Amino acid sequence: MLAGFFVRTLLVLLPTFGLGLGFVLPLLGQPAWQDRVWGAFTVPVLIVLVYDIVASLRRGEVGLDIVAVLSMAAALVVGEELAAVVVALMYAGGQFLEAFAERHARREMTALLARAPRSAVRYRAGGLEEVDLDLIVPGDRLLIRQGDVIPADGIVASGLAVLDQSALTGEPIPVQQHAGDQVMSGSNNAGEAFDLTVSHRAAESTYAGIVRLVDGAQRSKAPMSRLADRFAIVFLGVTVLIAAVAWFFTGDPVRAVAVLVVATPCPLILAVPVAIVSGLSRAARHSILIKGGKAIEALARVNSLVLDKTGTLTDGRAKVVAVNVSDGADPDEVLRLAASLDQASKHIIAQTIVAEAQGRLLKLAVPSDVVETPGEGVRGVVEGRSIAVGGIQFVMSKLPQGTENRLQAKKVAGAVIVAVAIDGHFAGEIRLADELRSGTQLLLQRLRMLGVQRIVLATGDRSEVADAIAAGLGIDAVRSGLTPDQKVLVVLSERKNGPVMMIGDGVNDAPSLAAADVGVAMGARGAAASAEAADVVILVDHLDRILPAMQIARRSRFIALEGVIAGIGLSLIGMVAAALGYLTPVEGALIQEAIDVAVILNALRALGDGKLS
Repeated sequence: MLAGFFVRTLLVLLPTFGLGLGFVLPLLGQPAWQDRVWGAFTVPVLIVLVYDIVASLRRGEVGLDIVAVLSMAAALVVGEELAAVVVALMYAGGQFLEAFAERHARREMTALLARAPRSAVRYRAGGLEEVDLDLIVPGDRLLIRQGDVIPADGIVASGLAVLDQSALTGEPIPVQQHAGDQVMSGSNNAGEAFDLTVSHRAAESTYAGIVRLVDGAQRSKAPMSRLADRFAIVFLGVTVLIAAVAWFFTGDPVRAVAVLVVATPCPLILAVPVAIVSGLSRAARHSILIKGGKAIEALARVNSLVLDKTGTLTDGRAKVVAVNVSDGADPDEVLRLAASLDQASKHIIAQTIVAEAQGRLLKLAVPSDVVETPGEGVRGVVEGRSIAVGGIQFVMSKLPQGTENRLQAKKVAGAVIVAVAIDGHFAGEIRLADELRSGTQLLLQRLRMLGVQRIVLATGDRSEVADAIAAGLGIDAVRSGLTPDQKVLVVLSERKNGPVMMIGDGVNDAPSLAAADVGVAMGARGAAASAEAADVVILVDHLDRILPAMQIARRSRFIALEGVIAGIGLSLIGMVAAALGYLTPVEGALIQEAIDVAVILNALRALGDGKLS
């Protein structure tokens, strides 16, 4: 569109000022200028409208804007300048509301690359130098510091890499990579510093590929036309036919102009954006950001749902789910001693155990003589007792020869087991897992009641983890071990069943969110990339907010359709009356104003609570 939000605002102000000035001029003794002023302030709106129509026709789109052009131009030709400026004001007001809806909904979102590194630390001439990513080439040796985002794909050259790959794979539990192992760009170094040998330029690496996928998916998604424009061709034909018949049988072009003025689809143009803005405002009260009318319409028609696992179906954070002890030990005491020692570790699992102990209000002691083996475990002294915490192999290696782990804890897919030894004895295991969100089963049942006929789980996790999470949820299909581009294919394949909604939260979900008919991002803790690519962002960490989002979208769309149908009906009645000579162009414009008010009041019902079942 030629006119941005600023121009749309200006186009409303111009006919408003011109209309008022025209009424003031006779009071100033200048009545001869009245019609000229009204005509002059109609022309800017007419020019912009013609430009927009030409651009739309080049795209193969036919809209109701053509009727507005015909009515304004015809009114100016036959000397009905007042009718022309009133129509210009009505049309510009509708365009402004539509632009305002999009501007209001699309708040400034963090760009996808905001998380990406801009530079890297490279070994060169026996020292270290910080260089731009563009200067990194395959074969370069980089120092990846704790907390750094991996800037390019590569191989661990030395040291143990403890990587948080949740942004790429959705798996919340860090993975260990040893010397010689491949590392994906976009991963976060959750452990100690290590060296990386670059295998691909930054622009050719995994993270950059995700950026390109998002861009391609967004550009390939066909834009939806405005709701009212679906009636454009038929309504336009009926309007021209009635106007032509009136002119032909009466020989009076003013009657044809009156028909065109009454037919100006301002109530249609207004009904949709007002209902949309109302729906957006109501959704915001539920902490749901819907990015404009296209998103609301798509959300109202969803038939299939594709769900990410980590951070969507699950909480997205590993939590302590069980403390299993041996030989009658006290679980809280085992957890307290383990957490006391883990205070000395920066490892994310250690921090999770500390947080759990603190959440249980356990009094932690200060550890001493702490020795940490990165990525494996930590040992030390707590309150005079020798403690070892870490992987089972690490802990068993600290116990006397022949000591057995008599604890037979049932293995759970996706869970991490942290072993604990106290004073040379195996004391127990702390189990951590990313749990299913509470109420998920009921949520999926209610989504089916809203018309979602097919639900698919699509995740980068292993199949056993995905199957364990999906068990008992009534999910129609599980797709596991997916890369970002494979998730896009899952979304596209589901389109054969109807409009698809994708819900996710990570960087790896961004391309599939962009490819879906409506992408929904968990924005409270999700990645900026997913929020940028999505059509709907849930601003709190509650998946069940998708229910009011869909209900609000459906109600807003229904109310908008009511306005469209009512507008067409009332306009047809007015057109017939104008053709029969019962309405002048100015009277037709005023009647249209009355119809506008009725349609706006109806559209504002979308602000109300209605019934959210």
